Amino acid sequence: MSPARGGAAPEETVREFREAVNLSPRRLEQWLRTEESLSVGQKKAGGESVGHASGRRIVRLLRTKTSDLTEDDLAHMRKVVGYVHRHLAQRPEGDVGGTRWRYALMNWGHDPQV
Repeated sequence: MSPARGGAAPEETVREFREAVNLSPRRLEQWLRTEESLSVGQKKAGGESVGHASGRRIVRLLRTKTSDLTEDDLAHMRKVVGYVHRHLAQRPEGDVGGTRWRYALMNWGHDPQV
């Protein structure tokens, strides 16, 4: 792999992605099939939300060997890391267990209660 666009080396991008995404591929797939998962996020023309589509891609990325990652894959991984970090900084007060905030994060592969 050559150095990724955006300044981060591919290895750094993969490391940050694996730190940000704390759901296993199987757990994320199970989550994405729930009503809660489908109920949150910005939807394109009434279709699938951006976060839900990202979750499906994250499952594929988690199952891809590092050496097989493309520049586009690495760019999406950086997008996921940025989203998770920004969203965590906006944590609401109190119990977040059944919140849209948590559900949106889980669509992006991160459960703040893990």
